[in-house]
Amino acid sequence: MYKQNFKRRPFRKGPPSGNGRRFHAGHRIKSQGIDISKFVNRAVENEVSAPFVPEHLFKDFNIREELKKNILAKGYESPTPIQDKIIPHILNGSDVVGIANTGTGKTGAFLIPLINKVLMSHKENVLIVAPTRELAIQINQELKDFSRYLKIFSVCCVGGAHIGRQISELKRPHRFIIGTPGRIKDLNKRKLIDFSRFNTIVLDEADRMLDMGFIEDMRFMMSRLPKERHTLFFSATLSKDIEKLIAEFLNKPITVSVKTRDTASSVDQDIIRLKHGEDKIEVLHNLLTKPEFNKVLIFGKTKHGVEKLYATLAKRGLRVESIHGDKNHSKRQRALGLFKDNHAKILVATDVAARGLDIDGISHVINFDIPATYEDYVHRIGRTGRGNKKGKALTFVN
Repeated sequence: MYKQNFKRRPFRKGPPSGNGRRFHAGHRIKSQGIDISKFVNRAVENEVSAPFVPEHLFKDFNIREELKKNILAKGYESPTPIQDKIIPHILNGSDVVGIANTGTGKTGAFLIPLINKVLMSHKENVLIVAPTRELAIQINQELKDFSRYLKIFSVCCVGGAHIGRQISELKRPHRFIIGTPGRIKDLNKRKLIDFSRFNTIVLDEADRMLDMGFIEDMRFMMSRLPKERHTLFFSATLSKDIEKLIAEFLNKPITVSVKTRDTASSVDQDIIRLKHGEDKIEVLHNLLTKPEFNKVLIFGKTKHGVEKLYATLAKRGLRVESIHGDKNHSKRQRALGLFKDNHAKILVATDVAARGLDIDGISHVINFDIPATYEDYVHRIGRTGRGNKKGKALTFVN
């Protein structure tokens, strides 16, 4: 198990060092119902966790050799903790519950054994359901990478994208469907997706789907799948509501948890407390012009607020893009592409981007607006400090 490599920041008098305005972490000050002390955690540089030693290497797994070659071609030799612990159970055909934060290799943990399953039997078809179109698209891309040259085809069915193309692709041979609940349900009602042919389903980020109001869509799908099925359920949290879903959807599941704390110990977390009369945009601008803020994800509360902040920063000459629900699919993908490729150094987003997005090298997450819940906070700051890299998360408070 990992050590919790953090400690609360001590109270400091006088001007703050670094980027944050400090306060005593013991003061239970609340903002929008969230205890602000939860926004302050600092990784301790001189404490080092024992490195994770996997029980398996990818070459040890009972999977097809051509799949192993594709895994190695992606540069993967040793599995992450979630992959190491859960892949053997999926290969054995057990229903599983995976509790893990984003950025832990969760997607590979279910794709690798399921690709092998499809390779082993022509009767196997897999349905993967994700809460957001961005996550579904990323899963589909990962699938293409792992299944290169294996003649396994998929269809990505997400809202906001042209349905005509998805209908056309569904009429061609495919073994995987990856999509969002609403679009999958729509295509089923059009008789273009037959749930009875899928004997394996993945519910990825099920807690987020629950938060977003997809529970009835999930029940709609699950009730139409074969009773004898293989169900994989992944979540970052294990609330009572999630436990009820697990009992409803899964059959004697094996639970694998690699979550040791809510937020990664590699993320240095602090607050920025605005002084009386201080301009929030000016404080933000001063931060963004510092060289260490080289790839920054900024979260706002509303679509209108995000677009307004984007326009303000763009007028100041900063290389910035935005992503939110009012942007169509192609514009969202363009913004994400520019940010991923470092053509834009700042991405302003609503919480639609907080879950599942896999963007390398984000140096800072800034909560320009305080998130609605602590769970949203955890998901937001999970975009930085991924892999073996350090990250910083700053939250504006009034």
